[in-house]
Amino acid sequence: MKKLLRISLILLLTSLILPNNPFIYAEPETKPESKSESKSESTKKTGNLDDLLKQVLQQNRQLDKENKQREKEFLIQKDQQKAKLQAVKTQLAKLEQQRDSLKNQFENNEKSLERAEEKLRLTMGTIGEIFGVIRQVAGDTRAQFTDSIISTQFPDRMKFIANLAEKKEISNIEEITRLWYEIQREMTESGKTVKYPATIIGKDGAEQEKTITRVGPFNIILNGKYLKFLPQTQQLVEYSRQPPGRYLDMASDLESTKADYSPFAIDPTRGSILALLVQAPSLMERIRQGGVIGYIILIILAFGLLMAIERLVYLFRVEKKINTQLKSESPIQDNPLGNVLAVYFENKKSDLEKLELKLNEAILKNIPQLEKRTKTIKILAAISPLLGLLGTVTGMIATFQSITLFGTGDPKLMAGGISQALVTTVLGLISAIPLLLSHNIITNKSNRLVQIIEEQSAGMVATHWEKEKVN
Repeated sequence: MKKLLRISLILLLTSLILPNNPFIYAEPETKPESKSESKSESTKKTGNLDDLLKQVLQQNRQLDKENKQREKEFLIQKDQQKAKLQAVKTQLAKLEQQRDSLKNQFENNEKSLERAEEKLRLTMGTIGEIFGVIRQVAGDTRAQFTDSIISTQFPDRMKFIANLAEKKEISNIEEITRLWYEIQREMTESGKTVKYPATIIGKDGAEQEKTITRVGPFNIILNGKYLKFLPQTQQLVEYSRQPPGRYLDMASDLESTKADYSPFAIDPTRGSILALLVQAPSLMERIRQGGVIGYIILIILAFGLLMAIERLVYLFRVEKKINTQLKSESPIQDNPLGNVLAVYFENKKSDLEKLELKLNEAILKNIPQLEKRTKTIKILAAISPLLGLLGTVTGMIATFQSITLFGTGDPKLMAGGISQALVTTVLGLISAIPLLLSHNIITNKSNRLVQIIEEQSAGMVATHWEKEKVN
């Protein structure tokens, strides 16, 4: 039945499409033909419909064949997809089973871990406290060893102490014993002065192997010079500047001595005091901080001291000659008193008034030699503190200029002016004090010599007056 319906449908569609369809194409109006022609045309149309029916049946068979092939292929693919789906379902079931198994195993492991941790916590007890104390002691010891110069002699101990301080497990007996040994060795080495090879970083940054001398946990020296220990890198570096010479002399003596002991200045702060001592400016550096005014003050001081020394030498020589003259009755004309006596003997027979005038003239002639350059020294002593005050003012001016330009954020910018202000004041006082003392000594010495000459002159006048009175 279905095939008949299908054939009818195909015939209908074909009749609509073909050009000789009587419903689509209308026959043109022609003249009436004869009966014979009409009959032959009818026979022809009937033959075309039979061929069309055969063609439709053939196409239908072909379509049925193709449809059956397609159904067969679809069934094959359906079986394949069904097999794949079954395989995936099987695999999913296995994975779900494995998941459940792992989940159960995880839950069992969690419970076992909780029981084990609880058991461990109960078992640790006093051992856990001991372990905490060991870690704490190891941490404190690591901090002490990091800052200790003894670590340069035993560098391998730092790694052991660091591992022990960071260890999470319980330490064994060997580690505890070595910790005790390292602490005891630190105490023992603190009281020793030893020599050992070490790597030194010079001023040029190059590393060198040298034999250094360690003085307990305080200082390290090399060839009479102090070395700086850097705890961060555990390295020894040569100071760019060294402390004053007396400390270097003691360091050299300690390295070269063969005795049981030698004087040496240790730094109990393990480098802090030595760093400050190294940074302290030397005498020449302080003088250079005074600038031009400081050099002028020193020149004045030197010039004034030279004059004071020359005057003191001259006055001592004159005093010696005057003392010799006092022991002699005849005049010696190499000193002021001898010159006055010579005048007295030359005018011995003159009257009192003339003799007194001659003696005063001789005294006035010799006194300037005794008081020569005394006032100059006094002036230099007065100028020195004034120059120091001038340096103070100029230094403060420079300081305020720095503050005006750069503010007060960086004290180093003001340090130069402040140094000049303070150093010139100090230099002025240092220059004035010895010059004033020299002036006082020279003045007293010259006044004493002048007093001797005047006393002798007055004595000679009195003697001459007594003789005239007797006559």
